[in-house]
Amino acid sequence: MKPSEINAKWKVLQEKISIEFDSEFPDLKVMLFLIGVQELGKGPKKYSKRQKEELMHIATCRLLSEMGFYELEGLDQDGWPHWRLVKAIPPYTMLEQEMLMKSLVVSYFEDIYS
Repeated sequence: MKPSEINAKWKVLQEKISIEFDSEFPDLKVMLFLIGVQELGKGPKKYSKRQKEELMHIATCRLLSEMGFYELEGLDQDGWPHWRLVKAIPPYTMLEQEMLMKSLVVSYFEDIYS
């Protein structure tokens, strides 16, 4: 996808999520948090700051696994997924990182909303 296509789909997704959760337009961190909660599978609840960071890490690993960078190792005793880096991630610029993550988030939610 071209950056203009990614940004257009991103805006549509932000609108859907803001309507669904009756909130402001979510940024990338909020989207990663939502994906992390979904991947954890324990539903919405109160999470500590550290747990929120871990949920965003889970989401990042899950998304980058689509490109072969991470592989799910398994779940720990509390049911939290653990990922293993299997391929070095190229040194993307900040803009490239943002566009890559936005495109992966869009794809993730397209699967959910279709």
